[in-house]
Amino acid sequence: MFAIIKTGGKQYKAQKDELIQIEKLDGDTGAKVEFEEVIFVSNDGSIKVGSPYIKGAKVRGEIVRQGKGPKINAFNYKPKKNERKRWGHRQPHTVVRITEVIAGK
Repeated sequence: MFAIIKTGGKQYKAQKDELIQIEKLDGDTGAKVEFEEVIFVSNDGSIKVGSPYIKGAKVRGEIVRQGKGPKINAFNYKPKKNERKRWGHRQPHTVVRITEVIAGK
């Protein structure tokens, strides 16, 4: 059984006992999280598709850790003007262990 959930403006496939890396959520390690924006559920061949979400469907999980992704370097310059700017960014993320997938109605 798996579900497709929406969080942080992105969609993720979630299966029981699987670790997924999603956009940063508020919460400490060990905190319980619940995703109610379930778009799709597949259970042994039977599928449910939401319009836009499935009523009563939920995915529950537990925060494993908070972290940052790899550094992305960016560089801007304007030719012949001696203007140069360099910066970097590390996107924060949360790793969640899925504990339960509830199919809903």
